[in-house]
Amino acid sequence: MSLFRRSALIVVLALGSVGIAVPASAAATQLQAVSIARARTLPLGTVVTVKGTATTPAGWLESSSFDKGFGLQDLTAGIYVSVSVALPIAPRDQVRVTGTLQESYGLLILVPADPATQVAVHGKGLAVLPAWRATGRVDETSEGSLVRVVGRVTQAPESDLPYGYKFLVDDGSGELTVFVSTQPGIDLSGLAVGKIVSVAGFSGQFDTHYELIPRFQSDIAVLFG
Repeated sequence: MSLFRRSALIVVLALGSVGIAVPASAAATQLQAVSIARARTLPLGTVVTVKGTATTPAGWLESSSFDKGFGLQDLTAGIYVSVSVALPIAPRDQVRVTGTLQESYGLLILVPADPATQVAVHGKGLAVLPAWRATGRVDETSEGSLVRVVGRVTQAPESDLPYGYKFLVDDGSGELTVFVSTQPGIDLSGLAVGKIVSVAGFSGQFDTHYELIPRFQSDIAVLFG
């Protein structure tokens, strides 16, 4: 054993003998990453690390979530990352997050204790494309992921301020609530009952119902009517 390695070993043993521990935040960031699908099966209160692609701008849901969170998705599933500080995160950013699994009004969320050390961006990747779903199948199996539906507007946009606005769409498989937060500034004036629309966004949940949450004006398009 070299003198350097022997000295390092003595230092490590000495530190352990006096009970010096690695700070909790540093220890958490060393967790091995698991798939988001795996993370979604773990009990609330579990600390996990996941990696994926940001699917929303940070803070796009702030008027409703009261935080500055963002969507994160890998090849297996998606999840909402809840942070209390503004982070320069945008769609396509490759992000590694360590946090605690919690629930907010039925929505599974990942909450970093220290976003400055537990949320790290590692460049850009390919954009995540929304998966096509029937309106009646935007549910627990899609929660946290990007989804696109096409359906008829069955209830025109109405105010849910200060949280945002909402309207209903249905393709025949069941009505789906589309919730639009105030941050993106999406114009809903062109929507009316009977129009056929395409809507994309983050698949979320509030209490007992599931909802689709657009991110940009381009997420909503009138196809007919």
